[in-house]
Amino acid sequence: MTDDIGSRLRDARLQRGMSLRSVASSLGVSASLISQVETGKTQPSVSTLYAMVTHLGISIDELLGVSATPPPGTAVPAPEPLPADLTVQRAADNAVLDMENGVRWERLAAGVGPADSLLVTYQPGASSSVEGKMMRHAGVEYAYLLEGELTLRLEFDTFTLRAGDSLHFDSVRPHLYVNQSNAIARGIWFVVGRREQNQAMPSAGQQFGAPRETIGSAVDVLRAMDDLDR
Repeated sequence: MTDDIGSRLRDARLQRGMSLRSVASSLGVSASLISQVETGKTQPSVSTLYAMVTHLGISIDELLGVSATPPPGTAVPAPEPLPADLTVQRAADNAVLDMENGVRWERLAAGVGPADSLLVTYQPGASSSVEGKMMRHAGVEYAYLLEGELTLRLEFDTFTLRAGDSLHFDSVRPHLYVNQSNAIARGIWFVVGRREQNQAMPSAGQQFGAPRETIGSAVDVLRAMDDLDR
């Protein structure tokens, strides 16, 4: 998490006329935490970042400062000729987002298709929520572990995933990822159907099953990955 990302979150909040206290209350976290994230003094967990970006209605592209159109006067090399329905994204162009406790997202080939795709890295001891809270969101989640070992808590069950293992489940089911090993865990994640199932889900700060008034879909934080490409 960089100072630039924190300032973009702050700018988005101010543009929408939201106070620190109102955002914190909606997400079920402290105003101090929101302030520290905005000033770059701390990094949010995956679940907190999901909730913040969703609540503010901004995109991962906007958060990372990625623009589909280069600034005026920027020299852009001629692209390689590709079929109209093919997008090639070079490794050096992957947008990267580092989060609290050693979790990294690298956005893979962007597009308007039905799936969000990410290269996800969990450092030893990293978790999708340092508070140990499960999250749930619209869509169906698929993953393939490339290396290391990762623990998945899915409702009342616990699974240990190792290199070569894969998974899929309905993401409305409460879940949590933790790297309990001493080595990096890295895998490819796809979330399919988030657009078709954009329903109200508990926010990061709510207990599972508690009533809510606003949408808090975890996957919807990725919503505008495609917005700038539309």
